[in-house]
Amino acid sequence: MAKEPSQEEFVLILVTTSSQEETERIARSLVDSRQAACVNIISGLRSIYRWKGKIWDEGELLLFIKTRISLFEQVEAKIKEIHSYEVPEIIAIPITRGSKTYLNWLRESTLL
Repeated sequence: MAKEPSQEEFVLILVTTSSQEETERIARSLVDSRQAACVNIISGLRSIYRWKGKIWDEGELLLFIKTRISLFEQVEAKIKEIHSYEVPEIIAIPITRGSKTYLNWLRESTLL
C-alpha cells in the first residue's frame, strides 16, 4: 500500500527562460534525472522587470516543475548549471493539498 502523502513534501518550482531550446534542456534534464516528476512549459509569457537600472519588456517561457521539497537544492543547482540568465528566477511554492493518487505518483517518479 502506498504511503500517505505528506502535506509538506512537495513543491511547485517556477522558472522563466528566454528560449524554447533552453527550456526543453532544463525540463528534460530534471525529468531524466528524476529530480522532477513533471515539468510543464508555458510559452507566450511577457515579463516586465527592472534589471541593472533599466526596465525590460521581454518574451519568456515559464516552467512549472513538480518535485519534492527535499530535492530543491539539487533542482536549483541543475537549473543554474544549464540556465543562461545571470540571476534565474527559481521560486518554490509549497503544494499544500493535492490528489492523493497524483501526489503518490509524484513521490514515486522522483528520487528517494
